[in-house]
Amino acid sequence: MERVNLAGAAHLMLQEGVLHFDQPRAVFEKMAEGWARQQKSRMLTDGTIAGRLTVLNSFRNFTDSYPWNWTPSDVEDWTSSLLSRTSPLAHSTIRGYQNNLRLFMEYITDPRYAWAGECERRFGEHPVQICPEWNTIEHLSEFEGRPGVRPLTYDELQAFFDRCDQRVSEIRDRGRKGSLAALRDAQLFKTIYAWGLRRREATGLDLADLHSNPHAKHWGKYAALHVRYGKGVKGSPPRRRTVLAVPEMDWAIEGLRHYVEEIRPAFDPDRHPALWVTERRARLSPRDVDRRFAEIRDEAGLSSEHHPHSLRHSYVTHLIEFGYDERFVQEQVGHSYASTTAIYAGVSGDYKNRVLARAMDRIYGKDKGS
Repeated sequence: MERVNLAGAAHLMLQEGVLHFDQPRAVFEKMAEGWARQQKSRMLTDGTIAGRLTVLNSFRNFTDSYPWNWTPSDVEDWTSSLLSRTSPLAHSTIRGYQNNLRLFMEYITDPRYAWAGECERRFGEHPVQICPEWNTIEHLSEFEGRPGVRPLTYDELQAFFDRCDQRVSEIRDRGRKGSLAALRDAQLFKTIYAWGLRRREATGLDLADLHSNPHAKHWGKYAALHVRYGKGVKGSPPRRRTVLAVPEMDWAIEGLRHYVEEIRPAFDPDRHPALWVTERRARLSPRDVDRRFAEIRDEAGLSSEHHPHSLRHSYVTHLIEFGYDERFVQEQVGHSYASTTAIYAGVSGDYKNRVLARAMDRIYGKDKGS
């Protein structure tokens, strides 16, 4: 087959006439490097590529062999080991690992990249696809998250936000530093909930992303948030959307106004554009959000299964319970498909009973329906 100068092709990665002390390892490392270049040419992010390479190297270390020796039974043994850990990985995580491995094998068995021929010439063996459908986890369920992860109830939300506010008072009463950070954290989590944001979306907000809404002039520039770091599909840049404030959560609008106009300036952020800043004039990171949420959640006595994304699940659920149209909710949270939004919803029994009661009244009349 004629050589094609594709990113990651074997003849571009291996130098002719160069002998390596450990040739198998050298060839494998060039394969991995070539796969990274191939993915980079497809506009995948550095984080995605690094994660896939981590999985690849983990599998290679598990088998203690190289791709031209790998077999489907190696995948089965590896999967069993992941499931037999003290804390087994979620099925969705393992399926993601298997998919990464499948993509790598597709790359090195693709004739256009000529790795199979190179392995045959050097080692007398060639790689084959080791992740067929019959030995990998199929994606049969729309939602594969842990069963304990669910929207927070109104009482749980109240307990969480009460604890946020209590931390501020406790720090002040003790005369310790940190009350400003506690105030910021309290409003950060209220904003994540009241606008249904992901962690990265929230931490990526700048002051310039605060916008007005001509239909809600009394809220000023706090009536809408322009999200510039929405979750994108692989190979595409972050997606943008504008999230409107809703009247049921106007308490969060006033809180955000107070934070921007009175709390944030006390951090002395100078010209830093970030909405959420640290004491060191840096942008708050998603990892900071995780850590602070876990501390407050534990202090509030809530389940350890909850994480910051639970606030987003709660937002979707509560908008639906407030009676907002499904399309509106979908646009607010930036989902491409209504089915994804439906997965997030966990409407309460009271809400479903109210819907049923209205249906009974409509069909049978108010007297019989009740």
